[in-house]
Amino acid sequence: MRHLKRTAKLGRTGQHRNAMLANLVSSLILHKRVTTTLAKAKAARSVAEKMVTLGKKGTLHARRLANARLRTHGPGNTLRKEERKLWRQEKDVVRILFDEIAPTYKERRGGYTRIVRLSQRQGDAAKVAILEWVDFQPVATVAPSTTEAKPADEAKPADTKVESK
Repeated sequence: MRHLKRTAKLGRTGQHRNAMLANLVSSLILHKRVTTTLAKAKAARSVAEKMVTLGKKGTLHARRLANARLRTHGPGNTLRKEERKLWRQEKDVVRILFDEIAPTYKERRGGYTRIVRLSQRQGDAAKVAILEWVDFQPVATVAPSTTEAKPADEAKPADTKVESK
């Protein structure tokens, strides 16, 4: 019987399941939305919500617990100082969680993620869903313009029409 058993096994061993959910939540933190199966999204939702709760605490102990749960390891000594700094700025999921995501939910008491159901996948007919942060606003990427704006003093005068008689 499955009475009082909350964990979805997802057809994996415990270690494999924990690693997969940690990777899924890390991807959610980095990319702000993840497309996966509905069962995995439901399982990852609770992990993500717990990580935001740790992020809201902001203590060193909470940061270490999040680091252990998400299995994040820094680049080590293989990179130069500038590359390590760039990695920390762009890819350190614990830093992003504690410094960028958690402060936006400081006043919210729960429900940090949403699951948007999509249609079935073509290959195996699995139910697919999007797991995303509640206040996620997709940033429109605008390609840089090929024509640069000229300063006002270099602009061509508009009153250079010649009237014909």
